Amino acid sequence: MSGPIKGNILTPDGWIRGAIAFGEHVTGISGDKANPALNEDDYILPGFIDLHVHGGGGKDIMEGGDAPHIIAAMHAKHGTTSLLATTMTAPPHEITAALKAIGAACAERRRGSARILGVHLEGPYINSGKLGAQPNYARAATLAEVQHLGTHAPMRLITVAPEIAGHLRLVRELSDAGIRVQIGHTLGSYEDGVAALEHGAAGFTHLFNAMSPLHHREPGMVGAALAHAQYAELIPDLLHVHPGAIKVALRAIPHLYCVTDSTAATGMPDGDYMLGRHRVQKCMGGVRLPDGTLAGSTLTMDQALRNLVAMGLELDDASNRVSTFAADYLGETLRGRLAPGTFADMVVLDRELQIKAVYIEGEMCDLNDA
Repeated sequence: MSGPIKGNILTPDGWIRGAIAFGEHVTGISGDKANPALNEDDYILPGFIDLHVHGGGGKDIMEGGDAPHIIAAMHAKHGTTSLLATTMTAPPHEITAALKAIGAACAERRRGSARILGVHLEGPYINSGKLGAQPNYARAATLAEVQHLGTHAPMRLITVAPEIAGHLRLVRELSDAGIRVQIGHTLGSYEDGVAALEHGAAGFTHLFNAMSPLHHREPGMVGAALAHAQYAELIPDLLHVHPGAIKVALRAIPHLYCVTDSTAATGMPDGDYMLGRHRVQKCMGGVRLPDGTLAGSTLTMDQALRNLVAMGLELDDASNRVSTFAADYLGETLRGRLAPGTFADMVVLDRELQIKAVYIEGEMCDLNDA
């Protein structure tokens, strides 16, 4: 048993000013309903959940080896308590090697590291005409191949371009198998997006980026998302998407949630880094290919939260979008919320929304060098 710790606790029933007791799981929350704007206590929020993480701390998921552990430790210092390790489009042997390392990291969470819940396979089942920063190893998918890849690591989320021949059937097969499928890196039309949703697709990969845009006579994949999606991920670093477009998505998509799409450059000084097979450069807060194409981000989830609040969202709403909605999307009922019986995944923030403490499954993380 640890704690208790005290402050303004965000629970599924609203704010409680009081104390939270916990071991690996939350054992109790005591106190009274309160408006945190009327006191100066710290905020205690559910730990952040990031479903799109390519790297951090100088390491890229595609490197394999110890990279997933190092990445998970770096993001933990910024309040991420669980994440999906996200692959790049690559030759089959490189994807397999990365998945084996991710599988090992899923089986063993090291002290001070975020829990890796599984894999977000972002490619290779995408459209070669909408690669973004992905290397050009795009190809059509088969259920047998996906099932084989899943023997190496838990396959939780797969990005698919639905307009590729055979992919609509695959969307249905994967969805029936309990794998979340989302639409991304696509030249598909509005109609393709609606068809994919009808076949079981559940969301959209980095909404607005690497997909056919909204036009009033050709709504595109963005239009399909805005008109029909319940869930979609979005990168709120304010480089990938204009704040005005973020506000449009917030009004249209009930459970819009945030991801970092973070790269090896996250938490590191300006310079050259690897993103899969690409060499990218971090400069002026962004990460780009030599031709200027945005190539992931250097965003962390604590900064994502601050960006949302600076845009005008209430803190409880912003918290849902960096934690609870992502947990709901994956079916993780014991994460993304603070209530008796849930994992003690918590972030303690001061009044400026700067991190004071991070707890992962009850363990307090060392924030040195954060």
